[in-house]
Amino acid sequence: MGQLMSKKDFSTSWKSSTSPRKQRKFRYNAPLHWKQKLLHAHLSPELRKKYVTRSLQIRKGDKVKIMRGQFAKKEGKVERIELKRLRVYVTGMNIIKKDGNKLLFPLSPEKLMITELDLTDKLRKEKLEQKKSGSKPQPKAVSKKAAAHKATTPKQTLKK
Repeated sequence: MGQLMSKKDFSTSWKSSTSPRKQRKFRYNAPLHWKQKLLHAHLSPELRKKYVTRSLQIRKGDKVKIMRGQFAKKEGKVERIELKRLRVYVTGMNIIKKDGNKLLFPLSPEKLMITELDLTDKLRKEKLEQKKSGSKPQPKAVSKKAAAHKATTPKQTLKK
């Protein structure tokens, strides 16, 4: 029989312990929607000035520069992202196994700097433009048909 997960594997009221062991445990056991926030990387100085933000989430298609490790100062395009393991795979950053196979080397997002953004996604582009202009996001417009339907439906009252 496999090990059962305890209730204390992840806590949202975590008080950021300075113990490296607890830091690693927190990151490993975090739910995926929290791990997504850990996949941010710094922007290059030019992008930082242009978009008035320090870091952004890495996406497939972004161009990144590796800042540390055996591939330091090399640039490449993000080919794959593993959200569960918090790893980024960049084209051209390969290791050669003893049997001759080439594998993409997993990189940590903290060691990367985004040099060029992939702006094919309209939502990502809109968010960046909003940050740049400093305005708040506008609420989505409700269609006339939806507004008419909302006005004609009676409000339900709660029974006591």
